[in-house]
Amino acid sequence: MKIVFVLLDSLNRNAMEPYGSTTVKTPNFNRFQQRAVTFDNHYVGSLPCMPARRDLHTGRSHFLHRSWGPLEPFDDSLPQLLKQNGTYSHLITDHHHYFADGGATYHQRYASWELVRGQAIDRWRAQVAPDLDNLKAGYHPKQHHRLNYMINRQYMEKEEDYCSPQLFKLANEFLLQNKQADNWFLQLECFDPHEPFHAPERFRSHYKTSYKGPILDWPIYDKVTETPEEIAELRANYSALVSMTDEYFG
Repeated sequence: MKIVFVLLDSLNRNAMEPYGSTTVKTPNFNRFQQRAVTFDNHYVGSLPCMPARRDLHTGRSHFLHRSWGPLEPFDDSLPQLLKQNGTYSHLITDHHHYFADGGATYHQRYASWELVRGQAIDRWRAQVAPDLDNLKAGYHPKQHHRLNYMINRQYMEKEEDYCSPQLFKLANEFLLQNKQADNWFLQLECFDPHEPFHAPERFRSHYKTSYKGPILDWPIYDKVTETPEEIAELRANYSALVSMTDEYFG
């Protein structure tokens, strides 16, 4: 048995051509659809990051009785059960919540795991006294509280510095290393296209807007108060990130 489980966070079906999108280009999802099976009787359980992972690990929905939290000692975990029964389980992810309070026990259920640093507000690069005025000047005021993200983004100058390209590269290395082996389960888990909606310019250039302000790629989790131009900018940035995800998935 050889299984590659690809998990893409916050991938909206309305932004995928197989589900009717005419604004976001996803040729590789189209190609995958032609060779895949759609589960049209599957319904979501828990929605937030770690509760959803607990659903996936245990096969049970927890949203009625449990909020954000780690796996418990009494939980049966799919990758751990596989490991205990002779199937090697490996996690490749940039999802920093696995290593934060409330999510710190999931990755240990795999036989091995790899973490790509720098996604979103991952506490990655150490800047004791960052130039706050200079950082904030480049971002929309609604994003000024995302200091870790502003710092992390400074270190993503080339496309290969972004998290998703690194993740798919590691997955390819796993496949090359283990192509002759049997009985393995690879979980490739990309935080993209979850916010922040930050993609290289070659993807962003396909989605034009009239917005002229500072960087705006992370919507506030609140009532919509953005202007039509700001909403268009956020959607364009999300579309660009979906396109990048589609390319590396392909």
